[in-house]
Amino acid sequence: MRAEAPSPGTGRFLVLGLGCERGTPPLELLDLSLAALARLGAAPETVAFVASLDVRAEEPAMHAVARHFSVPLVTFSAARLEAETPRLANPSDIVFAHTGCYGVAEAAALAQAGRGGRLVVEKTKSAHATVAIAESFQSLAVLSSVSDSAPSHSDSSREHA
Repeated sequence: MRAEAPSPGTGRFLVLGLGCERGTPPLELLDLSLAALARLGAAPETVAFVASLDVRAEEPAMHAVARHFSVPLVTFSAARLEAETPRLANPSDIVFAHTGCYGVAEAAALAQAGRGGRLVVEKTKSAHATVAIAESFQSLAVLSSVSDSAPSHSDSSREHA
């Protein structure tokens, strides 16, 4: 399946959901993200957001990936990600023990993709990181105005690496 660039008319876009250990090398997370996109057959310009758990909001690796794709880094609380558990392909008791939610990469991608979003790449792991990709057909404006999930955005990711 080849993904197309986000379309303003349809609102179709991809969300990279990311998880990582503290201090993960930025190149490791970026390489994992690029490999997941390549496996999907998706072009980099189809990525509209990078999403993760709020306690990873300051991780340099997260910001490096967001800068690479010139998209915002959006973060969610563990409680918000836990609400995505029924939609996860790979819930993990170990992840829950560390974070308070059963998944980070898949849950963050789905949370940002919205109710109609679906996983198109399940959680993929490297030594210190995870990535998942969700596809959404919602309007970007609708996702930006949803208040019940109240994601945090980082504007510094708009600078290109």
